[in-house]
Amino acid sequence: MSLTEEELTRLADIVRLQPTKNSELQDAWGLDSGSEVHSYLESHLKEYYYRDDDSLIRATGEAAGLVDVEPGIESEGGPDDTPSVIRVPELEARVFDVVAGPEERSESVVSVLHKLRETFEMDPEADEVRRALRSLERKNVVETIYRTVPTFRLAVDRDAVDVEVSE
Repeated sequence: MSLTEEELTRLADIVRLQPTKNSELQDAWGLDSGSEVHSYLESHLKEYYYRDDDSLIRATGEAAGLVDVEPGIESEGGPDDTPSVIRVPELEARVFDVVAGPEERSESVVSVLHKLRETFEMDPEADEVRRALRSLERKNVVETIYRTVPTFRLAVDRDAVDVEVSE
């Protein structure tokens, strides 16, 4: 099924905003009601979205592949790829809070793990922290500096990005 420009734009909104609700899409699309959103989804994008266990709207993997948008990222469309808002799981939000800033010396996964333990009294596995750092790197808010081991630091000023915790 080939999608129109409007359908692709609205599909990109779903990918970007997910997990989302009818009311958020209503606002984004300028529609009058959640019923209109539901009707549009069912008649135009039925193959590309689903509702999760909490009835939140999510894009299918195929949908994410059709649009050039990272899930959970809002961007101002500026010259660089720095997002203005990212929606991430709690661990990624906490990693963003503690990882070295853009002007600081980059740090290892283990260093970030120790900061998480000290600051938030959480105890994730090192692999979970590594995955969180790599995910933030794909969102263009963390960069990798290769030394003896890969090290990480923010690629943006901490206050340049609003971090929202998704469920």
